[in-house]
Amino acid sequence: MRHRIAVVGGGPAGLTFARVLHRHGHPVTVLERDPGPDARPPGGTLDLHEKLGQLALDKAGLLAEFEALSRPEGQAMRILDTDGTVLRDWRPRPDDLANPEIDRGQLRDLLLGPLDVRWGRGVTEVVPGAGDGVLVDFADGRQETFDLVVGADGAWSRVRPALSPVTPHYTGVTSIETSLDDVDTRHPDLARLIGDGSVAAYGANRSLVAQRNSGGHVKVYSKFRAPLDWHADLDLADAEAVRAGLLALFDGWSAPVLDLLRRGTAFVHRPLYVLPVSHTWTHVPGVTLLGDAAHLMPPLGVGANLAMLDGAELAESMAAASSPVDLDETVRAFEERMWARAGGWAKITAAGLERLVSPDPAEAIAVFDEVQPS
Repeated sequence: MRHRIAVVGGGPAGLTFARVLHRHGHPVTVLERDPGPDARPPGGTLDLHEKLGQLALDKAGLLAEFEALSRPEGQAMRILDTDGTVLRDWRPRPDDLANPEIDRGQLRDLLLGPLDVRWGRGVTEVVPGAGDGVLVDFADGRQETFDLVVGADGAWSRVRPALSPVTPHYTGVTSIETSLDDVDTRHPDLARLIGDGSVAAYGANRSLVAQRNSGGHVKVYSKFRAPLDWHADLDLADAEAVRAGLLALFDGWSAPVLDLLRRGTAFVHRPLYVLPVSHTWTHVPGVTLLGDAAHLMPPLGVGANLAMLDGAELAESMAAASSPVDLDETVRAFEERMWARAGGWAKITAAGLERLVSPDPAEAIAVFDEVQPS
């Protein structure tokens, strides 16, 4: 196979796709709008599932390196009542490698390796059937043609319009993220509260979750139901105003839990969007989608895993294609498999979000009990 292949987006989906193709000796170009790998914070930690994300890394020949970097202890989960009472305190066994954690930045660097990434190449439009292939328009005015363009560019994909008119819709749940740095030294009380993994507290239509990353860094997520314009009278750039608003929203919760917000360093607003559970499209030769671009769902620990497995499976299938006709049929068959798998997970995560941010906090505890091993 010596096709001109491009993947748009240098996240877990795009890099896994490119890395597996590279392992099979096939060139692929990664088009990433960021000017460099450290242009913005890479995000929090990911738990890579044994039969999803870890399987994808195995296909890329990177499982051993992942195991050396990952944190099995990060699977620990503690559930608190809003008054601070410990309701659940689950800790993994030392040999439990089902869902170990890894920082997104570490995963990105692991996948990048020898890949040909064109940084600062923002894509504005993809036009199938243009001349001798698929035309890609870039933000800087340049154009390039490929035999296959794979959209792995996330929720607001610039590739998706070439296949589907569907855009993400708001779930009714908003997340605001903040961070704690050097938590073991600067905030030892919160370090003990969080433990080796995560701590969560659930109230009526709202929750607070703190998740340990490597290097003493902690991400804190407040989630709550609200209209999309809930912040109309609030300056989201004013950290102290956002902090005050959140503390008012979680008024009455225990002081140690609220300290997760009081000591946060900055606040990032992330309303949660999804694509329809059954999102599919009519196959278009030369273009396809992976990950959030194809099946955006609530962030409940599955999205990146599915995205990576999408990329790995498509790459493996393409590596076996022997002609342009085979390549198109390979992509078509992959899309059918991806839709079936993603549709099932989309239903599960949609129902999970409803229960985790619901009027009855007991629903969230029940979700935890259902997914944790006995």
